[in-house]
Amino acid sequence: MRRLVPIVVAAGLALAGACSKDQPAAGGSAKAVAAEQAAAEQAAAAKVGEVSVDQLDQLIAKGECQAIDANNASTRARAGVIPGATLLTSYSDYDLSVLPTDKGKKLVFYCANEMCGASHAAAERAVIAGYTDVGVMPAGIAGWAKAGKPVRTL
Repeated sequence: MRRLVPIVVAAGLALAGACSKDQPAAGGSAKAVAAEQAAAEQAAAAKVGEVSVDQLDQLIAKGECQAIDANNASTRARAGVIPGATLLTSYSDYDLSVLPTDKGKKLVFYCANEMCGASHAAAERAVIAGYTDVGVMPAGIAGWAKAGKPVRTL
């Protein structure tokens, strides 16, 4: 038994040393993941273009894009939606299955107005998910309605 104790201790120390080498601390790992996520979000933001109200209207008329509404229910009830738009349940964690299966289809996200960032966040999520032709209409539903474009009330 006395012979086994030093062997077990040595094996335990060797195993502990092997496990601790080349492994980041738990905090370091979380920081690395957060940094990677931030970098992915920045890269996604750089890939999102802006679309004007008139451009979106023309794209919809030609059937060349899908409008995506990133507003919440109260904004939709107050301001309405673009007819035919896909309505997200949340701008930040919506189910990606509501987006077209064709990841090359043009998607244009919008929210309330130029002060709202929900459309940008939702668009970045689509880019991170692999969609390649993503834009935002910064004017939002307010700019759309102000331009006299059709609005569907809910």
